[in-house]
Order: sequence, then C-alpha cells, then structure tokens
Amino acid sequence: MVQSSEHPHQALLQPSLNFAPQGPRHIHLMGICGTGMASLAGMLRDQGYKVTGSDRNIYPPMSLFLESLEIPVLKDYAPQNLHPKPDLVIVGNVITKKNPEAIELGRLNLPYLSFPQALGRFALKGKKSIVISGTHGKTTTSALTAWILEEAGMDPGFMIGGIPVNFGKNFKMGQGPFFVVEGDEYDTAFFDKGPKFLHYNPWATILTSIEFDHADIYRDLDHVTDSFRKLIRIIPGEGLLVANGDSEILKREIRGAGCPTQTYGFSETNLWRAAALMFEGDFTRFTVFKGQREETSITTTLYGRHNISNLLAVLALGRFLKIPWAILKEAARTFQGVKRRQEAVGERRGVLVLDDFAHHPTAVRKTTEAVKARYRARRLVAVFEPRSNSSRRNIFQEEYSRSFDAGDLIMIPEPPLMDKIPVEERFSSPQLVYNLRKRGLEARFFENTDLLLEALIKEARQGDVILIMSNGGFDNLHKRLLEALSAP
Repeated sequence: MVQSSEHPHQALLQPSLNFAPQGPRHIHLMGICGTGMASLAGMLRDQGYKVTGSDRNIYPPMSLFLESLEIPVLKDYAPQNLHPKPDLVIVGNVITKKNPEAIELGRLNLPYLSFPQALGRFALKGKKSIVISGTHGKTTTSALTAWILEEAGMDPGFMIGGIPVNFGKNFKMGQGPFFVVEGDEYDTAFFDKGPKFLHYNPWATILTSIEFDHADIYRDLDHVTDSFRKLIRIIPGEGLLVANGDSEILKREIRGAGCPTQTYGFSETNLWRAAALMFEGDFTRFTVFKGQREETSITTTLYGRHNISNLLAVLALGRFLKIPWAILKEAARTFQGVKRRQEAVGERRGVLVLDDFAHHPTAVRKTTEAVKARYRARRLVAVFEPRSNSSRRNIFQEEYSRSFDAGDLIMIPEPPLMDKIPVEERFSSPQLVYNLRKRGLEARFFENTDLLLEALIKEARQGDVILIMSNGGFDNLHKRLLEALSAP
C-alpha cells in the first residue's frame, strides 16, 4: 500500500471495481446525507443490500428521507463506523483523505468506490444514460426529463440531486431502457479529482449552461469549460447533445461534438425556441417553435425564463425520442416541481414562504427575478445564506451585488464555516449589504440566523413573499419562521 507522510493509511489504493462472485452484501456510504449519496443508498436498499451510512451534516430533507427508508445513519465520522467490516464502502466527495473514517478504510484495505463509480456499477449498466448537465438548472431539468419519460410509459430509471414532487423520491431503478442522471461537474472524490459526469457514459446529454463556479476546485472559467468539453466529446455518434443556444460559450463548444446537436432557447437562432410567454392564473403558457414552424403551445406551473428554457430542452429531447406532443404537453402540465426549487413551503398570516437552493450569483438573480415576476403585486423579501464553497469566497463578491435587484428587502447573514476559508479569500456579508445599499436597495446584515429570524418575524407583513435561498439547512429557518408566524 502506498503510504502518506502524514499518516500511513491516508493514501488509498485504486477503487475496487471487481468483487467476489457473490458480490457485496453490506454497503456503507461515507457522506450519506448528500442528495446523490442518499438516493444511491435508497437504490441499493431496494436491490436488497444491507445499507448503512455516516455523515457530519444531518438535516432535512435527506435525513428524513433516509429515516423513511430505515437506513441507519451514524452521526459524524469515526473508525468504529467500519466495524463490523462492510463488504464495500462508497466514498462521497465530501470526504477528505484526512477523514478518520477514510484513514480506517485504508488501514482495513476494504473494497471501495466513488459515488459516480458506484452509480455506474449498480444503476447505469445496460442502460442508455441521459445526462443532464450545466452550471444551472440540472435538478429541475433532470426531474422534468424523468417525468416526461414516465408519462410516456418508458419506465425510466433516474438519480436526481433533489426530490421531484411527482415521484416523492429522487431515485428509481426503472425497467425501461433509459436512465436519467444529474451530471455534476464537481470533483468525484479525494482520490479522483475529475468531474463526476465523465463516469456516466452519456448516450444523450442536455447542457444548460457553462459559468465559473466551484472556486474551491476550478481555477477559472477556462478550467470549468475544459471539463464540459470532455463531456461533449464522449457523447457517441448515435446519441444527441441538446444545448442552450442562448449561451455564447455553449454555441462555441458544441462545434466539437461528435454527435448530432440541437440548440434551444429564446433567440431566433436556436432550432427550438420558446415565445409568447404569459401568466394565466397559476400557470405559465408559451409557444414552441422548431425553426420557423410553430409546433404547439405548452402550459406549465413552472415560472421564470430559466425554468421555461429548461422545459424547452426536455421537450426537444422528448421529440428526439419520438414522444408525441400530446404526451409531452400533458407531462409539462402535470409536472409539480422539485423540493427546494422555488418551493412554497407554507403561508401564514398572508405571508408566503418559498425555499430555493440558489447559491451561484446567476441562480440567485434569476430566481429573485422569477419570483418577483410571478408575485408582482407583493413585496419580495429575499433572504440569502452564502454557504457553498464558492459563495463563501470573495470571488463573487461584486457579482452578488447585482443579483438582488428584484428584491424589495434583502437580508444577509454572516456565512457559516468561515474558519475553513483562508482569510484573504473570505466573502464579506457586510460588504455585500454596503454594495447593495450603494445601488439604492434596502439591505440588512445579521451576525447570525437567530437575529435574522427575529427581524423577519418583526418585519413580515400580510402580502409578503419571503424567498429563502441556501444550498444547506440554513438552521431550519423556514420551519422556525412558519412556526413563529403561526403563534397566537
């Protein structure tokens, strides 16, 4: 075994792709509460394996999801979590080589795989993989794709980084030929720094966008683009690439594809185009064009140009798969969204509380614009927690100041876990609030979530829409706010 100077078991052997003939019986997942890892755990349990897991950050909805599946989750990481020894360990990308459980894994010399490798072995084998990728919109687009295939009677398998309301879970094996997987550009594991989506053997791919993100692993936009370029090049000639033609970067990069390509968006230069968007009650209606020909009109509960763009991409894929328009229209109409994506979690005293996963400045801007357009007559209170590895860094400090223009009141807390970020790279919430005020916006800074909640309770008034954005648990702010608003 290769050894590390820091610890004799910190450098592990190559992942184990072969197992004994009978295969693993007990599988342990390190970092099980990640959305992908939790869904993989459920999938493995459905296949009859004994499944256990461990994690440091255990919070809803994934903690409740695992509890409903009766999968035991050990709090925090420790060597004893691997005793008795499991037959296989799946290592999430939150695990570092210094993690005590990873060190014990090396000491015991147990078989192990990364999450993408495990997904390939236990779910994608023998399927046509439909990979949904891009900086933004992956989860909603993946959920839409799975739902359209389901409505078409194709019984798809899927693995999605959020919980589609139509399915009530974010995984399904399916008996049909297709498997929909959310293709993340984040690194695979501490022993494999390549992007996850390169493990998914794409037959068809939807590519929504390319922007700089994940500043903890990517140097710059060119570095990010290079990863997507590799994805584009591995799509087979008989497959398909559906790409957002409103993106200049994507229009350039798809020229290197070795498969057929179709573009979509709002520009008339795209093959597929959405036009004539309008709200009708709780629905959005728009017209679909292919080239210059009007194809059909679509009605959906989704709102915001970014979501209509995502839906258009899936409709293009659906037509490639020869799904009739009647089925596509009905699937679009009955799609109920994804938890934590512009999700209405409750309304109390006339105050509507929305939950959204937005964390990149572009996603924050598009989400606030969409919500304001949907609830134009109501005051929009935008609450944002800078929690992701990129948003806690000052790489996007200036860009965030242009992300909240649609908000009537913006509330920003001190980011969590700042001790993990080098001092010179740290994001500043007070600086963001100063920059927002300088641009004429009403913005406030709070030293912690408790003070923010106190102010929210005091400030909330009938008719408000409170949009809470975070890619983490945000100290259960949504539930605490709704409970406070419900109190007599």
